[in-house]
Amino acid sequence: MNKKKSFSMLLTVVLIIMSFFPTFVMAESGSASKVDKHTQNAGNAGGSSVSIPQLSPAQPGTLKKCEALASFDFTRTTITKAELVPDGALSNGGQPVGAHCLIQGKMNERVSPVDGQTYAIGFEMRLPVDWAGRFLYQANGGLDGVVVPALGSITGGQLENGLQMGFAVLSSDAGHNGAQNPLFGLDPQARLDYGYQAVGTLTPMAKSLIEAAYGRKPDRSYIAGGSNGGRHTMVAASRYADQYDGFLAVAPGFNLPKAAVAQLWGAQQWAKVASTKDNLETALPPVERQVLAQAILDRCDGLDRLVDGMVQDSNRCQKVFNVERDVPTCVVERDGTCLTEEQKRVVEDVFAGARTSSGEALYSSFPFDPGVVQSGWASWKFSSSVGPRDPVSVGFVFSTPPENPKMLENTLGYALNFNVDTQAGMIYKFNELYTESAMEFMTPPNPTNLDTVRNSGAKMIVVHGTSDGVFSPDDTARWYDELEANYQNKAEEFARYFEVPGMGHVRGGPATDQFDGLGALINWVEYGKAPDRITATARGKGNPGGVNLDVPSTWAPDRSRPLCPYPLVARYTKGDPEVASSFQCKPSSGGSELNQ
Repeated sequence: MNKKKSFSMLLTVVLIIMSFFPTFVMAESGSASKVDKHTQNAGNAGGSSVSIPQLSPAQPGTLKKCEALASFDFTRTTITKAELVPDGALSNGGQPVGAHCLIQGKMNERVSPVDGQTYAIGFEMRLPVDWAGRFLYQANGGLDGVVVPALGSITGGQLENGLQMGFAVLSSDAGHNGAQNPLFGLDPQARLDYGYQAVGTLTPMAKSLIEAAYGRKPDRSYIAGGSNGGRHTMVAASRYADQYDGFLAVAPGFNLPKAAVAQLWGAQQWAKVASTKDNLETALPPVERQVLAQAILDRCDGLDRLVDGMVQDSNRCQKVFNVERDVPTCVVERDGTCLTEEQKRVVEDVFAGARTSSGEALYSSFPFDPGVVQSGWASWKFSSSVGPRDPVSVGFVFSTPPENPKMLENTLGYALNFNVDTQAGMIYKFNELYTESAMEFMTPPNPTNLDTVRNSGAKMIVVHGTSDGVFSPDDTARWYDELEANYQNKAEEFARYFEVPGMGHVRGGPATDQFDGLGALINWVEYGKAPDRITATARGKGNPGGVNLDVPSTWAPDRSRPLCPYPLVARYTKGDPEVASSFQCKPSSGGSELNQ
């Protein structure tokens, strides 16, 4: 073999070897290096491996100025307040909140050419004197419209909020004020701000203000929220992934327009068995919800090898529980110990998910869970579906064109007469004035493509209660299944989903709903400690973060359970049944380990 041919073969071998070692650019954020030398491999949608950077920890800092921030200069931004809040002026969970700088302001003030209203993106920031080097966008819920205190409170009974953890925290009204709810939906730009643009507008401003206050930008940036705030978070992971290192979404309504339409459809189903049409809770009042919950427990409570008033293995429960067979049937009339055949049909229909008259699915199914006993579940199913939330959201914010404001005079009538066959499609409509449909401006553009999150070393944690009355955990589980498929079962290397048995919407229910999601996210993002389980505690009597009245008196007030990364479930092994250490995260008994 001649030398020229030998060299050619050697070069070919070298090039083949090099192809297995892709490179990545090491960016910087603030004073901390964006990544360190440690990496891990993960599969992408195409099947090749990429290097996932391990981000370095945030470094602490000290507030350098406060009142002087009143003159902070940023495009179309006005600061209306800049004052120092002394140590202990606020408290959370009985613990004082440290000294911090309170900033209030607004961005992009304008007069709408459509409705003549003056709009602006209102915001508040709280900057701790003793700073952890981190920024937290506190994404708020509902229709927004209110600048809630920027304390970094995301979940129920949070013992230590973001501000106490040293975050510089931002809160906003997403581009409209409370007086403009829900008619802000008449203004096209207000719709877009509410959907996603407020986050995109506020984020660079907040980082610049942090730089002005501390002398450097944040080393690590996080966005977190529950409900609509969870939706904001998931949208940010799709649209603004390069701006954040960590995403915590609790009970995310990432298909919010679909869920709102499903609520109207659900109201029509409940009306079929409600004894009083203007009080839908008469379709399934507390005593009858208890009958349903007990039937679920009787069939599913012991699936995790412990009878404790909780259904940990929800996946298996859906396969073994049957409404017709397991719920007592009224022989003569409703007496609080049974459900009528018609009630059973309605319950089955509602939990199976909203659909058109031809059977086309409009939204997701819901899992059967004993958390239906809680008042929060009833509020979503029977009140919000006909009152101040869903009809107005569908009519004014999600439909193109929006409804006539006179609809506000009779939201019950609008809900009960909403034609899903002809009107549900309005959430997909757009025109010359409303250039993006609700399903465009409200949802993540491509929720199962998180390449930017993964490739930058960022991480995502999603948490959902199995008894959420408005946004279905089945929809969230479906999203995660599709994410896993897209990343060849390696999505867990950058995104994990946790279900909370019994928990209602964001919080509450007969559940262990108190957990440190932010702490788990920080440990994963900055220290590489992936959350194989998150310990959650009940908020029973004496809980410093606030008592959850749905916690049964038969439980230890501080009962703890592990939240397991989906699709694993908590299974009792041995030891004290009231503590999380007595449980392990195992596959559902409805899966391949059916007999274990």
